Amino acid sequence: MSGGSGGGSSAPGRFADYFVICGLDTETGLEPDELSGENFEQTPLRRTFKSKVLARYPENVEWNPFDQDAVGMLCMPKGLAFKTQADSREPQFHSFIITREDGSRTFGFSLTFFEEVTSKQICSAMQTLYHMHNAEYDILHTPPTNDKDSCSSTGDCNGTSVSKLQRFNSYDISRDTLYVSKCICLITPMSFMKACKKVLEQLHQAVTSPQPPPLPLESYIYNILYEVPLPPAGRSLKFSGVYGPIICQRPSTNELPLFDFPVKEVFELLGVENVVQLFTCALLEFQILLYSQHYQRLMTVAETITALMFPFQWQHVYVPILPASLLHFLDAPVPYLMGLHSNGLDDRSKLELPQEANLCFVDVDNHFIELPEDLPQFPNKLEFIQEISEILMAFGIPPEGNLHCSESASKMKSLRACDLVSDKRNGNIAGSPLNSYELLKENETIARLQALVKRTGVSLEKLGVREETSSKKDLKIQCDEEEFKIYQLNIHIREVFANRFTQMFADYEVFVIQPSQDKESWFTNREQMQNFDKASFLSDQPEPYLPFLSRFLETQMFASFIDNKIMCHDEDDKDPVLRVFDSRVDKIRLLNVRTPTLRTSMYQKCTTTDEAEKSIELRLAKIDHTAVHPHLLDMKIGQGKYELGFFPKLQSDVLSTGPASNKWTKRNAPAQWRRKDRQKQHTEHLRLDNDQREKYIQEARNLGSTIRQPKLSNLSPSVIAQTNWKFVEGLLKECRNKTKRMLVEKMGREAVELGHGEVNITGVEENTLIASLCDLLERIWSHGLQVKQDRSCTAFVLEDRASVYSASTQIWAFQTTRRPTLHKGKSALWSHLLHYLENRQRKTTSGSFSTSGILLDSERRKSDTSPAMSPLRISLIQDMRHIQNISEIKTDVGKARAWVRLSMEKKLLSRHLKQLLSDHELTKKLYKRYAFLRCDDEKEQFLYHLLSFNAVDYFCFTNVFTTILIPYHILIVPSKKLGGSMFTANPWICISGELGETGVLQIPRNILEMTFECQNLGKLTTVQIGHDNSGLYAKWLVEYVMVRNEITGHTYKFPCGRWLGKGMDDGSLERILVGELLTSHTEVDERQCRTPPLQQSPSMIRRFVTISPNNKPKLNTGQIQEAIGEAVNGIVKHFHKPEKERGSLTLLLCGESGLVSALEQVFQHGFKSPRLFKNVFIWDFLEKAQTYYETLEQNEMVPEENWQTRARNFCRFITAINNTPRNIGKDGKFQMLVCLGARDHLLHHWIALLADCPITAQMYEDIALIKDHTLVNSLIRVLQTLQEFNITLEASLVKGIDI
Repeated sequence: MSGGSGGGSSAPGRFADYFVICGLDTETGLEPDELSGENFEQTPLRRTFKSKVLARYPENVEWNPFDQDAVGMLCMPKGLAFKTQADSREPQFHSFIITREDGSRTFGFSLTFFEEVTSKQICSAMQTLYHMHNAEYDILHTPPTNDKDSCSSTGDCNGTSVSKLQRFNSYDISRDTLYVSKCICLITPMSFMKACKKVLEQLHQAVTSPQPPPLPLESYIYNILYEVPLPPAGRSLKFSGVYGPIICQRPSTNELPLFDFPVKEVFELLGVENVVQLFTCALLEFQILLYSQHYQRLMTVAETITALMFPFQWQHVYVPILPASLLHFLDAPVPYLMGLHSNGLDDRSKLELPQEANLCFVDVDNHFIELPEDLPQFPNKLEFIQEISEILMAFGIPPEGNLHCSESASKMKSLRACDLVSDKRNGNIAGSPLNSYELLKENETIARLQALVKRTGVSLEKLGVREETSSKKDLKIQCDEEEFKIYQLNIHIREVFANRFTQMFADYEVFVIQPSQDKESWFTNREQMQNFDKASFLSDQPEPYLPFLSRFLETQMFASFIDNKIMCHDEDDKDPVLRVFDSRVDKIRLLNVRTPTLRTSMYQKCTTTDEAEKSIELRLAKIDHTAVHPHLLDMKIGQGKYELGFFPKLQSDVLSTGPASNKWTKRNAPAQWRRKDRQKQHTEHLRLDNDQREKYIQEARNLGSTIRQPKLSNLSPSVIAQTNWKFVEGLLKECRNKTKRMLVEKMGREAVELGHGEVNITGVEENTLIASLCDLLERIWSHGLQVKQDRSCTAFVLEDRASVYSASTQIWAFQTTRRPTLHKGKSALWSHLLHYLENRQRKTTSGSFSTSGILLDSERRKSDTSPAMSPLRISLIQDMRHIQNISEIKTDVGKARAWVRLSMEKKLLSRHLKQLLSDHELTKKLYKRYAFLRCDDEKEQFLYHLLSFNAVDYFCFTNVFTTILIPYHILIVPSKKLGGSMFTANPWICISGELGETGVLQIPRNILEMTFECQNLGKLTTVQIGHDNSGLYAKWLVEYVMVRNEITGHTYKFPCGRWLGKGMDDGSLERILVGELLTSHTEVDERQCRTPPLQQSPSMIRRFVTISPNNKPKLNTGQIQEAIGEAVNGIVKHFHKPEKERGSLTLLLCGESGLVSALEQVFQHGFKSPRLFKNVFIWDFLEKAQTYYETLEQNEMVPEENWQTRARNFCRFITAINNTPRNIGKDGKFQMLVCLGARDHLLHHWIALLADCPITAQMYEDIALIKDHTLVNSLIRVLQTLQEFNITLEASLVKGIDI
């Protein structure tokens, strides 16, 4: 495998692989760099020109092949820069990283400085460019007669004056000295940033100082390339630069991996709060774009954020410095972490980004971060920020970050200017850090922290600046104090971050699902395999952690981490990062055996910092290895001379090959150690160490993401096309995996509800999956987007970004012609929908909404409704209108997500999107040719995958938008046979759902259909319906009631089949009806059907014994027992589900095969029917039993105390129900008694009581179930299982009862 951070076993442990020089190639002259953006409006000195790799030593090394394009682009990402003696020419250092497609990494460190241009041709070429520019400028900027008007009309006076200045500051060959940038660079296998920076600075100093260096430069470069080894793990190394010793140290295999960038700088630039938010975005794999004028800042922030993720690793596109020629990569519809260079002039609004729905934008220089919507909080965020702040303040760094930043500027006004010491990098406040703490006291974050800390009993006031540790006094540290402080702060902060994960995932191993088959077959079926028991893990976590954790468990980095765990069984085989993490987790678990804190949200502070700091201190105090000193090389006489101020052309003959035998390697390390070390160093970045794992990780990576890394090469149209094709394939694959995952989870759960398998999805997790589907749709709609939308969606400039094909260079160049303002919360999908809406409105001649242009088709939803309820039309535009009417949703991204959720709930997502994309003209106008939405085959497959969601029921809209107003449509269907038209009373209705109830709604007489609006009720559960018994004919036989949610189209049917009226049926004036959602038929059956589908007979069995016993099914004792068992089982299962997934308990109690119905069968079995034409109800029997027990108690003939309590309880409940003001009838009373008995766990007592009651002997035949002691005992045992559950009854079931 090629790769800087590890090659084959042949790779020797050398500190550096290449020394590179980049700059101006005087032979090819000035070549404009078209890909660097707007070039020609700039004055020639401000333009960028192509830089070349001028030399590299050695020519090539087998373990890390030289990548000329990538190194050229990243050493000088903006190309060559020219300056004159008037400009500042400070050397600039920056580091970069080259990540190959296989994930392997090489590090680069480059120092860019300016040299005088000696070539006459180049100087005269620059002069010529200036003449051309000035001539062009005069033509363009000849002012019209009225100067003031022109100025005010363009609104651009400032800009004009600046260009005039630029014009007059132009280059004059006779007067000015021209300088050009040049860069020296080290390419290394490991990231020793501080050491490489010193090496390069000392080399540069050697050519600029008046005294020549002690030895020719070749000696030092030869030394660093061939004689300085990589320090082994856990060791430190000292080697010589041109002017002084350079020290680097490498962590051992049981410490956190090597990281050499200053964390301090990131916190100074962004502040703690922003760093934690950015860190959260990175963990959840959002797209992250860093923006800064300084390349090194981009690199420092990116490397710090990814290092703090330990033990997880960023798995997606990672380009901390995005060369100007790769700007089109911001179009990538995949998670990425990229750094974009800003010129310092344009503000954020000028920046044109293809998509922003999932983007985290970080303006590093201005202390500003823009977050994606719906970002969950990192667990224990406040305590975490508090812990980090304490460390920063101990090191004298204000937690707010650098006070020069815009937000804090106002607070600074009171400070005297002399308090500010100009610090080259950041302008920090000098002097005691506590002064800066005083400044921060007003800040709200600190105020929150102080409040929090007070609760923990620590005072921020007492936090002093960190005292040097006592051991420091005994040990003589070899590096300077400032550097040692950076090491200390780095390790403190990193340990605190690592500790969060060791606490959070302390027992993760328990939930890893080890494959049952061998590695090879596991590997082949990896896509189908679940590698972690997410549901069980989440069910163990504190509630506040769930929003973050449920999303984090879905990320590619978590999947790769667990795959790694499965791949390494034995310790030797274990990847180093995993080994370190597991050993830490083991320690925590040992600790927790003594003091169990797992599974609570109690915050555990980090305790490992001292030990980690001690290791670094020891390495720096006692240097383990000193490399060979630079020495004179075997050079020809006259070689090695140089001219002051110019980096010389080095002698390639001495630098192209190393020594025949490396003394250091021989002396210190046998080949086997070198090989092992190489592997360790390799895995420190990559986590691979043998062929099988390498092959596997490769494939595993390909599963979740499409393209790993952009190829840093000059881009021909074919390369761009190929890259985009990879994106299209990747998006399709991701869509297939996501839909499959969601269906398996959802069907898994529905199978559980049917009694198969185990439950494995929680409400939180389902929400996460849907949110990630919304993200995917947003990425698909952003791919290849032509238009940079304005939020208003009307004034689009469609030709905003024209692709200009430059024939001379055969390269695509993007020239920006106009940049509209950019709005937060933009959504490509919603913008497309708005365009579609606008098009339809334009095509509709009349503006009324009832036209076919808006209502797509009058086809009815295939739901099980009666023809009496007019069908709800399917209309994409109507659904958009519903979303636009929801005032709670403020942003376009929010609207797009709500629309997706609504479409999924209505099972119309695939259909709506198909319709949206059927407007081919619009799609062509909005998208480039290579966009996903213009690849017909892939688009068809994508819509087909989405169609599979129609197989399952989602309530992802209803359950999320709980506070919105929803119109409900009610239809009451009275019996046709028994004159409903004669009914004279005033009816009312009250509808209840999982989220609330409507209250009593009066229904106008003789109106059977009406629509009303109220706050979202959730899934509907019961309808109470009744009347006031007024008028001559106050009897009403209701067949059923239907209620439809007019937004989601969900229709519920509430069967009744009973009379409401005194003297009819059981004399009830109101009934509680329990409803069920009608299932939609599959979308396949698209033909219209006017015949109402077959309806089950009314579910409420008439609960009275009539003269003709044949009109209801008679069950035998076996069937009755089975019905009781199933009803109780349903309730038990209900409580074993996660709370958010439980569904309706009312249905399980009062529904068709609920507990009430089953107990009714028990009491009706063997019930004597005394006289003809006389209905006898179970309630009559219960009232007689009550009278019997009350008489017994008055006569004081009570067998035992326990029995007495039960009897008293029973009588109290019957009395309370009889005294209720509601007219619920005898069957309604029986239902209420069963519900209350279940709630108070009294049912089994009452059954025992009634089985022994003499009244039972009178009113039941001998064969009755209630008289069979064996059957009664088994019934009691079944009912006792309900005792462990806390049954809460819906308000509608127990209205009017306070017991």
